[in-house]
Amino acid sequence: MKTENKTQILAFLLGISEDYKLQPILFGLFLSMYLVTVLGNLLIILAIISDTHLHTPMYFFLSNLSFVDICFTSTTVPKMLVNIHTQSKIITYKGCITQMNFFLLFSVVDIFLLTVMAYDRFVAICQPLNYMVIMNPRLCGLLVVVSWIVSVLHALLQSLMVLQLFFCTDLQIPHFFCELNQVVHCACSDTFSNNIVIYFATVLIACCPFAAILYSYSKIVSSIRAISSAQGRYKAFSTCASHLSVVSLFYGTSLGVYLSSAVTENSHSTATASVMYSVVTPLLNPFIYSLRNKDIKNALRRFLGQLQ
Repeated sequence: MKTENKTQILAFLLGISEDYKLQPILFGLFLSMYLVTVLGNLLIILAIISDTHLHTPMYFFLSNLSFVDICFTSTTVPKMLVNIHTQSKIITYKGCITQMNFFLLFSVVDIFLLTVMAYDRFVAICQPLNYMVIMNPRLCGLLVVVSWIVSVLHALLQSLMVLQLFFCTDLQIPHFFCELNQVVHCACSDTFSNNIVIYFATVLIACCPFAAILYSYSKIVSSIRAISSAQGRYKAFSTCASHLSVVSLFYGTSLGVYLSSAVTENSHSTATASVMYSVVTPLLNPFIYSLRNKDIKNALRRFLGQLQ
């Protein structure tokens, strides 16, 4: 029997583990990870803003990436912490759709920013003499704005299509947040059109940017190999090493999640694997950029010195 009054529908987020003894440990672990993520990315943003030496296209994109990472992890972790603390798994239908919408939004912005940063490194290494002409402030701002616009439209499309579905009973979601595929699978109406849009969007929004990143780095590697001196090759590679590490971490964990979900029927294993790209990756990004980048480390020292 289909339910018309969707305001009465409740979703139950089953979380990562139903073991009662593990709940305090999970709460402390994810609270610590969330605080470190927010603080680390916030420090990156403040360091870039306060240091005029970092007012360049590369660090402009990095500050945007740090902001999106804060929003990305804030979409899921706080609700999970509340549920663990209150021993409640309930989220309202509206809350579930809202969470799903913002998760889609920030995850796609993340993908586009990583792609834009790959293009930035491609221009810097392959066309260094024209770098400041090509990567001018207008183009940089336009790339970020377009990334947000496309991400908003995609999130709205997916959310509106989910709103057209009917749910017979309350949603039992074997995840720690309202993930699009899990919500669609809970519907008791036909989801063929939803699945088609999801697959098409995955190819267009995830695979195409990844292909663009691979193309950019193929050209970067060719340019680096053409440099005669070993010191010059190392200097050129070091400018994109941090970005390459972040891309590998994000796409590697994301691919692992979807491959594991395709191979196994264990939804809790998929939820656990999802922690890697939705929580761990935003946590590690500030460390990757600060530990491997002298400019960021110097800017952080100066910024922290001003606070003392």
